[in-house]
Amino acid sequence: MANQMTNAINFTRINSDNMGNPRYVCHFLLFLTEHDDRNLKKFDLGYEVALNKAKQFGGRKFHNKQYGGGIVFSTYNIEDLSRRIQESLK
Repeated sequence: MANQMTNAINFTRINSDNMGNPRYVCHFLLFLTEHDDRNLKKFDLGYEVALNKAKQFGGRKFHNKQYGGGIVFSTYNIEDLSRRIQESLK
C-alpha cells in the first residue's frame, strides 16, 4: 500500500490493475450512515450494504488480507469520485 490521499475520504493508493489503471481503496464503514448502523446487527450485513452502495460508483470488494473491509475503485479522478460519494451520503 502506497501513499495516503488527502481528501475528506481516506483513500489509499494501491497497485494498478492489470491494464495499468490506478486503484484506490477505502474502508467500507465510510458508506454506512447512522441510520444503517442502528439497523444492522451483524458486521457482515454492514459490509454487504456498504458494498451495494459503493457499486454505483464502480466500487468492488477488495480481496486482500492487508486491508480488511476494503472497497476498491479504479479511477483517474479520485477527487471527483470522493465528491460524488460524499454528496450521495448526505
